[in-house]
Amino acid sequence: MPSPQSAGALRVYLAGPDIFRPDAVAWAAAARELLAAHGLQALIPIDGEETTASGIYHANLAMIRSADFVLANLNAFRGVEPDSGTCFEAGFAAALGKTVIAYLADRRQHKDKVGHDGGAMPLAADGLRVEDFGLPLNLMLAISCRLVFGDLAAAVTELSTLDVPTPESLCRE
Repeated sequence: MPSPQSAGALRVYLAGPDIFRPDAVAWAAAARELLAAHGLQALIPIDGEETTASGIYHANLAMIRSADFVLANLNAFRGVEPDSGTCFEAGFAAALGKTVIAYLADRRQHKDKVGHDGGAMPLAADGLRVEDFGLPLNLMLAISCRLVFGDLAAAVTELSTLDVPTPESLCRE
């Protein structure tokens, strides 16, 4: 793949709650370095200049539109489910026809993460039924994303295995 400094570097949007980490700036620097080592350009929401909710929203959507791929951290955040903003971004990217590689550490089935024995169908703590399709996430995420178990590095490795045309290869006759 081309180097991230070249005009042909594939652009990868990093979706996830990592921007809320206490070490978010250091995490972003490490993420940029990891992607650059694979010839990829990282698009990270923390790099934006917007400070209002509306501004951040529109800037992030613009970054997703400009991205070739999305890597989404779908680990549990503030509970047992992935970050709702990240879920939206993954869905938006999927709706645009972009490949979304989602990574998570917990291999357990969704029903085992959020449910308890409710007879024929597991129940969540609030008494609502939990889907049981043998997937590690809600089916709308598990089916729309290419799932990888591990961390960001595992997702980058998965991305590098895809047979993806580069801008340079598309220009060849």
